[in-house]
Amino acid sequence: MIWDEEFETLPREALEALQLKRLISTLERVYATVPFYKKKFNESGIKPSDVRSLKDLKRLPFTTKADLRDNYPFAMFTVPLEQVVRIHASSGTTGKQTVVGYTRRDINTWAEVMARSLAAGGVQKNDIIHNSYGYGLFTGGLGVHYGAEKIGASVIPMSGGNTKRQIIVMQDFGSTVLTCTPSYALFLAEAAEEMGVDFKKLKLRVGIFGAEPWSERMRDEIERKLSIQAVDIYGLSEIIGPGVANECIEAKRGLHIFEDHFFPEIIDPETGEVLPYGEKGELVFTTITKEAFPLIRYRTRDISALYPEPCKCGRTHVRMERVSGRSDDMLIIRGVNVFPSQIESVLMNIEGVEPYYLLLVDRKGKLDTLEVHVEVNEKVFSDEVKDLQALGWKIEKEIKDLLGVTAEVKLVEPKTLQRSEGKAQRVIDRRKI
Repeated sequence: MIWDEEFETLPREALEALQLKRLISTLERVYATVPFYKKKFNESGIKPSDVRSLKDLKRLPFTTKADLRDNYPFAMFTVPLEQVVRIHASSGTTGKQTVVGYTRRDINTWAEVMARSLAAGGVQKNDIIHNSYGYGLFTGGLGVHYGAEKIGASVIPMSGGNTKRQIIVMQDFGSTVLTCTPSYALFLAEAAEEMGVDFKKLKLRVGIFGAEPWSERMRDEIERKLSIQAVDIYGLSEIIGPGVANECIEAKRGLHIFEDHFFPEIIDPETGEVLPYGEKGELVFTTITKEAFPLIRYRTRDISALYPEPCKCGRTHVRMERVSGRSDDMLIIRGVNVFPSQIESVLMNIEGVEPYYLLLVDRKGKLDTLEVHVEVNEKVFSDEVKDLQALGWKIEKEIKDLLGVTAEVKLVEPKTLQRSEGKAQRVIDRRKI
């Protein structure tokens, strides 16, 4: 189902004309109201009036998360606080959170793009949405909530935690759609098994999962264990929250970016050069309809690629490849670039391995080391020691063959690695670099 057929199926020429009009309006506003942008534009020798085509966007400077922290909390807002009706924030690793603001119109825009996302994932007004994304300063819970209500579906605001209660509510309320992180979906499956609850007997049919990178193999695992169709959603607080892009349930081949609101680019993360369609690099967004907190060429650090071909679902906006990792959490092990999702893809191909793992990176002398802790299922763990050793060696060989990096694999018994109710922590880097 297409939620807004007029805009989601716009011919390319009409879409680009709309993008340019909205882009110029946004540039004029940030230049006039945000001292940071006025200074950055002037230093780059460009003014909004110099932008006459979408190709001119590459002449503008990037915005980074560090810029947002330097202007904490409200210096990036383009409207006075009395016009801001909502404030969210993402967690900060340096003591300062990334603060985002919304006007009433921004909230309506957010609900609109989330309605599009849910509809793309197969959600209809007669669905009951079990929303296990976190509520509060995190944008996930309320973003899904507003989109669900816009569609007219029933939404259960579960948030995270209380996992056994979540299973009971799914049973009793007849939930048909699950929204949460993919790692939490697997945790729910594990909890249900312990409770003797068969997901095949529940009414769940669709899961919309995001907020962390996940592999195609993990999708297969979720679909098998929960007996649902699983689709990917993408968003980030700085751009609007969830609802920037979503897979369609018809194809599941890339996430449709709602380009009438968010203009995407792919750049080389080292040089900043814009890359052509189909090439993998860092995803950059310019918001072109936001009022309170527009961002120009925001570097997401997420690694993806863009594909312009129209989809069989009828949507004409470009599709982004599933995020494979982040340029800032990419591990460089002895000169080899490694993303956690690549390790996950190897593990998910090996029988007897559970979808829970932890990467420990360290440095011994002058050499980097990679240790992979991975859970195995009950049957494998009860096998003889020589069988466990053989499995460990097999995983090490697969990682070496695929990624070109040597890893020490440690098999651990079931349910020993920490479970996550939000974004899963996959990496502990102990190096002093």
